[in-house]
Amino acid sequence: MSSYQTEEEQVEAIKKWWKDNGKSVIGGVVLGLAVVGGGKGWLEYQRVQAENASANFEGFSQAAFSGDLETAEQRGKTLLDEYKGSAYAMFAAFELAQLHYQAGDKDKARVNLQWVLDNARQEAISQLAKIRLARLMLDMEAYDDAARLTANPAEDAYQGEFLSIQGEVKLAQGDREAARAAFARALEIGVSNPSLIRMKLMELGG
Repeated sequence: MSSYQTEEEQVEAIKKWWKDNGKSVIGGVVLGLAVVGGGKGWLEYQRVQAENASANFEGFSQAAFSGDLETAEQRGKTLLDEYKGSAYAMFAAFELAQLHYQAGDKDKARVNLQWVLDNARQEAISQLAKIRLARLMLDMEAYDDAARLTANPAEDAYQGEFLSIQGEVKLAQGDREAARAAFARALEIGVSNPSLIRMKLMELGG
């Protein structure tokens, strides 16, 4: 999966931000709810849920880091089923997708990435899930699915990545001219791995 490492670094950056700021965000939400409506029981429930999700994610991360796929899957399933609205569940699904891909199970990796796409509340996480899923579709030679995922990208920081995937799809389908145009536009806008795109353009005579 090309550019996977760069995208992994983006996910890690989001995770680091959440680790540094997550407690204050949760605290602010809880305080806001208290000011607006009270309800100590509900606030306590929310606090406990957040703490449980955090604890489950720590256990999941330890299992994933040690390569214990079975335990990671069990803890990940708990996060996805019981804390699906949390950022921890999103990060767990990303990591599960990577673990399954590395284990050679691309179908499970696809399911995990689709879960993120279906449940993400933050646009940045949704965009990263779409990019990773499209790259996985390329790897699985599901070119129509990859094209659908990257069609009509928004004019944001991820536009170049979507265009580069469009170029990959066109190249795989034998449309070298369209691939060259997509790669050139992606390079112009900006991509995470410009040297790779330049190399592809050179191979296409661009």
